[in-house]
Amino acid sequence: MTSTLIKHARLVNEGDVIDADVRIVGERIAKICAEIAATPGDRVIDAGGAYLLPGMIDDQVHFREPGLTHKGTIASESRAAVAGGITSYMEMPNVNPATTTIEALEDKYAIAATSSAANFAFYLGATEDNLEQIKRLDPARHSGVKVFMGASTGDLLVEHPEALDAIFRESPALIVTHCESSPIIRQNHEVLRRSKSVLTIEDHPTLRDTDACFASSSYAVDLAKRYGSQLHVLHITTEKELALFEPGPVQGKQITAEACVHHLWFSDEDYPRLGNLIKCNPSIKSPRDSDALIQALHSNQIDIIATDHAPHTWEEKQVDYEQAPAGLPLVQHALLTLMDHVKHGRMSMAQVVDKTAHNPAIRYGVIGRGYLREGYFADLVLVDPDTATSVSNENTLYHCGWSPFAGHDFSSQIVGTWVNGRQVYSRDGIAAAEIAAMPLSFDR
Repeated sequence: MTSTLIKHARLVNEGDVIDADVRIVGERIAKICAEIAATPGDRVIDAGGAYLLPGMIDDQVHFREPGLTHKGTIASESRAAVAGGITSYMEMPNVNPATTTIEALEDKYAIAATSSAANFAFYLGATEDNLEQIKRLDPARHSGVKVFMGASTGDLLVEHPEALDAIFRESPALIVTHCESSPIIRQNHEVLRRSKSVLTIEDHPTLRDTDACFASSSYAVDLAKRYGSQLHVLHITTEKELALFEPGPVQGKQITAEACVHHLWFSDEDYPRLGNLIKCNPSIKSPRDSDALIQALHSNQIDIIATDHAPHTWEEKQVDYEQAPAGLPLVQHALLTLMDHVKHGRMSMAQVVDKTAHNPAIRYGVIGRGYLREGYFADLVLVDPDTATSVSNENTLYHCGWSPFAGHDFSSQIVGTWVNGRQVYSRDGIAAAEIAAMPLSFDR
């Protein structure tokens, strides 16, 4: 077996920051100790005091394959992900055709098995008439069922109360929801149209406002309480919604909540500068909302930080506001945004690891990942907090070739990423080694 020895690292794990060495043998962490002597078979890496973290487990990405591969592929976006310190991801069903059958779900696993640079799992998409498919989900293999509770398009919109009741009552797996109320959004659109003939990006948080989010997320929480469902509400964006979620540790919670990196970073003050590049659903809202999300991370009302990585081509974004697609590419720089929050005193290193690695592992029951522990898979990221990363469209790895952070200098740098014991990324770029990724397994 191959053996790697990482020396002089600062390990961030389970609330502590300690100086230690780590030996990787094969796919797993073999030893963690203050001082480990090198052996002739070791590949030795001097971390030089950089932070060693468990790799980020991103529970919400859109990698666009199959059917939308002009925007991104599992291969391209997973490589951008490992360059950003994400070692595992869970991918969404709104591709073409939508992933609404178990057979389509397993087809995506087959694609990832031969092309993904990071560990993977996939969600089934709920529709108003695929309950029998939902009931076939395997909680030990599949991420869960994604329910678009309004504000979606095509077959993936689920609004009928009887269909929602059945999903929340019958799903054998975790339910994750996109919560925005379509009736409220339509009403907001009518009001805006009466006052102006052409809507602009600055109308986006008015169109998709706090009331639209709260009406839908409170409905989801009520359904979960009624049926005892396991519910995870994705990408919370408003201060008002936070009252729906209990503070405290993620262990044992029936209902959990997530925030995404762009909602923690941007505010509606950025629309004039970035325009459609930061058009996303739910919308980016006020600085007060962003600040409230940060505070909810401290109170543990928000349990997980994810990306909602959703690439579109540059050309698709260069159209009028109402025609521009929603979503932005994020996986390559997500962890770096959080490191900047740490630098500015808004978060701690321990919180970053809790929200991006420990808590996703706990909430989803991910087996053998999310921690720096002997015997666990060696999914690791080495972060230099003192070397800056300058972002340009040219140095992104996204298939779409652009980033909303272009022109920004992050305070930290991703030094290296390991997936199942193999270094898949270094400052020199993506490793050309064979695929090391595996499907995630869940204990729940």
